Amino acid sequence: MSSRQEQKEQAKRERLEREAAERKVAQRKRLLQIVGGVAVGAVVVVGVVLAIAGGGKDDERDPTNLAASAKAAGCIVKSFPQEGAAHVAEKRKPSDYKTNPPTSGDHNINPAKDGVYLPGDEPEIENWVHTLEHGRILFMYKPGTPAGRITQLQNLFNKPVLDSGNGYHSVLMQNNTNMPFEVAAVAWRQYVGCAKFNDKTLDALGDFRAAHVDTAPENVP
Repeated sequence: MSSRQEQKEQAKRERLEREAAERKVAQRKRLLQIVGGVAVGAVVVVGVVLAIAGGGKDDERDPTNLAASAKAAGCIVKSFPQEGAAHVAEKRKPSDYKTNPPTSGDHNINPAKDGVYLPGDEPEIENWVHTLEHGRILFMYKPGTPAGRITQLQNLFNKPVLDSGNGYHSVLMQNNTNMPFEVAAVAWRQYVGCAKFNDKTLDALGDFRAAHVDTAPENVP
């Protein structure tokens, strides 16, 4: 009788130990599921934050975007024949070029460097025309442009384009040719010129860069 009772108690202990072990395994599975869910959620949140901070997708090379955004902003998009591409030593004047702002023509052997130039410190015409030949996009604003608008142009300058980094192959400067626009973007043999600088103008300028950056005959990394 005693032996039978001991067997029952032993079986009960084994059942309780087995159930406890099963509960621990189940609890561990639930914990891993919770941690995994939190990690996935964190990744999603980080991805959303990065997308917002980065301003969404890079500008894509699509000429239809440019046509639509330029029309909406009241800007004009023009293409021109190449005027020339010789290296010259003498200083160039706006009247030496057939378009304003210039889009091609003879130029200095030293191209202007990429970057943002302070008003009054912009590169000489003969230098930035050479920069156009290297596939760069020049954002230009007329003298006297309000600081808030210049800040908007700086933000546009820093926006990634074609999966490249901030300020990719771009120049931001005050215009020094007395162009007939409040703001413009210039490429080799192309420009988009805007008589008025409004909020829609920025879309046209950005689409112009996406359409024409790195399309010149002497693209340089």
